[in-house]
Amino acid sequence: MVHIKRIQEEGADIIAVIGEIDASSSIELDLAIAKSVGEGFRKILIDCTGLEYISSAGLGVFMSYIEELRDKSIPMVLFGMKEKVANTFSILGLADLLHIKENKLEAKTLANELSV
Repeated sequence: MVHIKRIQEEGADIIAVIGEIDASSSIELDLAIAKSVGEGFRKILIDCTGLEYISSAGLGVFMSYIEELRDKSIPMVLFGMKEKVANTFSILGLADLLHIKENKLEAKTLANELSV
């Protein structure tokens, strides 16, 4: 089960993901990112500090937005991953395709640099 919370801060939409993202709950993540894009946010930060597990379906949600966000010049930066979750991204090579930082400050800094 997953709980997703959206918080707006300094022009960025921060999507906090708490719990586990599997095939059924990945829909909620997809809707949160779609809302963020639809509402015109120019920076999207994904707070993974509460993310305990992510399945291939959850990873697929992030992958499905790479091209659209690049075309719209909207940086999406993930941060605060637990080692187990970060390893999943690394093993599948997604750490090379997505922007991932250690903490919120680093994520905000990178999002600001990328949105210029």
